[in-house]
Amino acid sequence: MTPANLFDLGGKIALVTGGSSGIGEMAAEGLVRAGARVLLASRRGEACEAVAARLNALGTPGQAEGFAGDVSTAEGVAALAAQVQARTGRLHILFNNAGRSWGAPLSDFPHAAWEKVMSLNVAGLFELTRSLLPLLRAAATDDDPARVVNTGSVMGEVPMGDDAYSYAASKAAVHHLTRILAKELAASRITVNALAPGPFVSKMTAFATGDDEMRARVGAQVPLGRVGRPEDIAAALLYLCGPGGGYVTGAILPVSGGINVQTGPDIFAEGKP
Repeated sequence: MTPANLFDLGGKIALVTGGSSGIGEMAAEGLVRAGARVLLASRRGEACEAVAARLNALGTPGQAEGFAGDVSTAEGVAALAAQVQARTGRLHILFNNAGRSWGAPLSDFPHAAWEKVMSLNVAGLFELTRSLLPLLRAAATDDDPARVVNTGSVMGEVPMGDDAYSYAASKAAVHHLTRILAKELAASRITVNALAPGPFVSKMTAFATGDDEMRARVGAQVPLGRVGRPEDIAAALLYLCGPGGGYVTGAILPVSGGINVQTGPDIFAEGKP
């Protein structure tokens, strides 16, 4: 097997939720460039159609289709699953990326922020995965499992609330749910992994990454000195979804520039004379 074959997704069919911008769009481009047929869904259907048109104009081996899909309610999940089932009888890759955040100081953090965030980031992810299991099982083989990849966050790994309490807790839940599903679906030859990104440029992080100066300030707080780039997401996802990642399940892959290993101060080093 050549290095190129390790990441080849020719003939694969993928669904990317939250695919209209940010990490979802970065992931979709990586999948299309690797040869996959990518279904892009988000509540912003027209934006997904525009992203699909841009990707199809790249002249890559793969292709993209964009349409509306809402993962925040049971009815929305059912409708999205039906749309996917109408387009394909099997699904090799499910990238559960749709999500939302909510920021407010601890003293003002509203009760509604918990239901809004958890219903999409955790319950919606779970419901969509469960609804699409027949298509994932139809694509899975002993030698080439179907793949589920969930978007977690470095905020689900380290205790950094940063005024996004429900978001951080939801991503910790995503990480644990990823491990549970990995254990339960292995017998069906379905791998389940998660990415745990740090700061990337997206609509969700526009308040902090909206221009070059802001990105530089945020990047200066990252151990590796920068915010994430599209190729960082694409490469991580292609590893987990390509032939080279078929023996990996239950992993939470940090894509955070080292934030995941930041700890407290070097107490003993500082205490030396």
